[in-house]
Amino acid sequence: MTRESPLLTDLYQLTMLQGYYNYNMDEIAVFEFFVRKLPKGRNFLVAAGLEQVVAFLKQVAFQDEDIDFLKKDGRFQPGFLDSLKNFHFSGDVDGVREGTIFFPNEPILRISAPIAQAQLIETRIINILQFQTIIASKAARLTQVASQKILVDFGLRRAHGKEAGLLAARASYLAGFSGTSTVLAGKMFNIPIFGTMAHSFIQAHDSETAAFAHFAETQPDNAVLLIDTYDTERGAQKVVQLAPKLLQKGIRIKGVRLDSGDMIVHSKNVRQILDRGGLQDVQIFTSGNLDEYKLAEFAAAKAPIDGFGVGTRLITSADAPYLDCAYKLVEYAGLPRRKRSEGKATWPGRKQVFRSYDENENMKDDILTIKRDSLSAKPLIQPVIRHGELVASLPSLEDVRRYALSELASLPSYLKTNEESKAYPVHVSGPLKVLADEVDRRMDASN
Repeated sequence: MTRESPLLTDLYQLTMLQGYYNYNMDEIAVFEFFVRKLPKGRNFLVAAGLEQVVAFLKQVAFQDEDIDFLKKDGRFQPGFLDSLKNFHFSGDVDGVREGTIFFPNEPILRISAPIAQAQLIETRIINILQFQTIIASKAARLTQVASQKILVDFGLRRAHGKEAGLLAARASYLAGFSGTSTVLAGKMFNIPIFGTMAHSFIQAHDSETAAFAHFAETQPDNAVLLIDTYDTERGAQKVVQLAPKLLQKGIRIKGVRLDSGDMIVHSKNVRQILDRGGLQDVQIFTSGNLDEYKLAEFAAAKAPIDGFGVGTRLITSADAPYLDCAYKLVEYAGLPRRKRSEGKATWPGRKQVFRSYDENENMKDDILTIKRDSLSAKPLIQPVIRHGELVASLPSLEDVRRYALSELASLPSYLKTNEESKAYPVHVSGPLKVLADEVDRRMDASN
């Protein structure tokens, strides 16, 4: 496992740790990660990133080089720096399963640990959970529109760095994509990899037909030909003319790819050309600035497209590139705590989310309540780590993917639109409201 430096954090985490050290504050702190509100146009979110959070917590530790850097910085005391040599995560983690649908103010992760441990990891946890959840949620919208058609992540080259490209491949596959063009993601996560050719391959040949033939002969089991370098319809006609010659060599053309122009018009024209040429089994694959809205247009126009490569607008979640999310202290030293800042108030204490379903096994409503509450509904938050150790092996990515698809299938119909719908009902329980009032009275009396 590659070491991840604990210095990948905000400075204020370390300055707070210095304060905790100076005043012997080492009681158990409980933090919860949640989203305050949905991005515009979103009706739900898909939780993703728990596996990477666990991997981070299992290996986070300060090396001599980290401590030497902080010593040179000059603002940290020697005793505190010495204490960092023994830093490791020994606490508890509770969370929802990856792939779970969730809504505002519902915690998807809870950390319970000595306050220095729980505090330092805040930045990286938000970093991991926010990004993968954004991408999984975007991918889920595409999955719903594409139905059973092929969806491939094409986004690596437009990703905001290496890790973003790799984790976006994972998150999109989790949410129902067929695979990725990112080869290393295929190796790391056992995700199916897809690829065709670039326009440069065509341009490097003097003849478009020769380029098609060379690629097909080089990749006989994956002969997907890019036909829009010069003229899309003429490219399709060349494919028809080439197909019998390739068939004599035992090579069947698998598909053609369109990457520019009016995809609806071109796909219909190309389908006619291929069908007239006896190539009814050749698929049409499209790419180029696609998103769920484009796919909805294709579906409405009945464009004969069999698969989609989605890049920039997926990898950056272009219409909703961030979450209004938070990792907030809800308990310290056995006492519930809460923030009361205007517009950013939080609910106190360790919480649970219970979900009810209707007679068709569709999600009906959720109740946000205190952890010790017991309701006749499905509890979403489950133990993950106890005393620094996993309580059970994490599910495979394939299992997570199956679970995520079952979650999407259980969405009520009004949430399945890509237009903003009425809000899914999340009820705050009476006991949680009572607890918030008790915390407020206690804090008012002491401040």
